[in-house]
Amino acid sequence: MDPILNPFSPGAGAPPPELAGREELREMVRIALGRIRLGRPNKSILMVGLRGVGKTVLLNRMRDDAEASGIHSMRIEAPEGRSLPALLAPQLRQALLRLSRNAQARELGHRALRALAGFAKALKMKYADIEVGLDFEPEAGLADNGDLEHDLQALMEAVGLAAQKAGTALVMFVDELQYVEEDELAALITSLHRTAQRQLPVTLVGAGLPQLRGRMGRAKSYAERLFDFPEIGPLAPAEAAIAISKPLADLHVAVEAGALEKIIQETRGYPYFLQEWGKHAWDVADGSPITAVDVNTGSREAIAALDESFFRVRFDRLTPVEKRYLRAMADIGPGPHRSGDVAQHLGRTVTSLGPTRSQLIAKGMIWSPSHGDTAFTVPLFDEFMRRIMPGNEWREG
Repeated sequence: MDPILNPFSPGAGAPPPELAGREELREMVRIALGRIRLGRPNKSILMVGLRGVGKTVLLNRMRDDAEASGIHSMRIEAPEGRSLPALLAPQLRQALLRLSRNAQARELGHRALRALAGFAKALKMKYADIEVGLDFEPEAGLADNGDLEHDLQALMEAVGLAAQKAGTALVMFVDELQYVEEDELAALITSLHRTAQRQLPVTLVGAGLPQLRGRMGRAKSYAERLFDFPEIGPLAPAEAAIAISKPLADLHVAVEAGALEKIIQETRGYPYFLQEWGKHAWDVADGSPITAVDVNTGSREAIAALDESFFRVRFDRLTPVEKRYLRAMADIGPGPHRSGDVAQHLGRTVTSLGPTRSQLIAKGMIWSPSHGDTAFTVPLFDEFMRRIMPGNEWREG
């Protein structure tokens, strides 16, 4: 069939043609933001889940929903190696300039911009990556102590007062939050705690890998009382079927029941993989309906595409020792696995492999579902590791 008309578009954060199975979560966020806007208490929301479950897509759709309702927002992706102040400052500047256009909020918006100027200037020595245009001179004593936890609190209060005066809310949509350093997470949590105490309309909707829950708890022990942590997993079979069949039906293309069942089985219901299998099944099919034979042929293409991009980009960041650790995990099975079992499989002690395991967690490759357990953050990565490091030669390292 014509690849130009192919409805499926696998890509990092690329919106699917049908966002199936996430209606309840979107409604949960809509209600939370509506309450925050009215000054009513509500927890911030942090979505957690493995790679490929569609967290980024959801975050973007939720932001669109918020903006459509008149709520102000800022969108941040937290990469490794960047400080939280550097990520927040330019986005806050843009949000505050927008708020300042509101006649009622202009004065408080300008004061918040002065707070941002003091915040950036005071923390520039510690966080050298802060780069933000300063539209106002700092106000002495306002968010300019040079202590992140104290200054971020004062800055968010000033932002919240401006948003409140404008009759709106400011929502920070932050992706990959697990990469933020714990002391910076602590400052963010404290600032949100303060705005919640003052019933100011500032909140966070974030997303990250499953280890984010533990990092938030270690950063501040009361984090569990400030946040809801909905878990984003693979789609149920009925939802996965809709994600494939509805975009096809919209183009007057049918899919045989056996073909649809095969796609769901191969992808385990993970949204990113559904897009990959849907794309390749379409590309190899001669016409409607898409058959099980088409899916079988498309599966080989889909796996090859994943190996070259989705999986390979993560594999190439690993050291030889880290690769052997993951290969040992894959050899045991999909997991989770006890750290002791992985060490035994490698003929090493748990203690000697501790730094390797910690580094893999820091890189977002594995996580610990419970104390002493280790699991992949990337679905089907065990199968990829067996493909890319076949045989037993990997043991010789």
